[in-house]
Amino acid sequence: MTISSALANPLNTALVIPILYLLYRVLFPSFPEKTKPATSYEEGLYNWAPPAHPKTRVYKKYTVHELEPFHGRTEGSTILLAIARIGGDGNIEERTVFDVTNGRNFYGPEGMYGNFAGRDASRGMAKQSFDEEMLTALDQPLDTLKDLTKAEIENMHGWHQHFSAKYPIVGGLVE
Repeated sequence: MTISSALANPLNTALVIPILYLLYRVLFPSFPEKTKPATSYEEGLYNWAPPAHPKTRVYKKYTVHELEPFHGRTEGSTILLAIARIGGDGNIEERTVFDVTNGRNFYGPEGMYGNFAGRDASRGMAKQSFDEEMLTALDQPLDTLKDLTKAEIENMHGWHQHFSAKYPIVGGLVE
């Protein structure tokens, strides 16, 4: 088959121009300034990296006095709160401390759950109450939660699962 016989078909003639154009673009690529590929770090070769890495927290055991300063009342400060995890036997396995800083709208000073920031929120979450009396005073031992109903324990368990899926675990709350 010769070139003249191949071009005799109108479809072949129509396809020659796009094929030649694509061949030209492959052989002689031109990059506009904005889409030019980076060749070094300064030019943005690592443009997938975040502008700053998040602060790393090491898992730590907190007392109520060590947890309290993480109340979030200072602009840009870290907000932590604790929720108890109840085992299958109905006893408290641990009180997990979550970093809820990303939920500042909820757990910051103006948030609906703001009174739980820097505190053990177990009783309040279990009872769905934001009242101050749901919080154990800082000079008192940790709440045993023994008087919670089965439904309240299940509710607190649901909150613990929700927080575990949404916020980083940064420690545990101890006496």
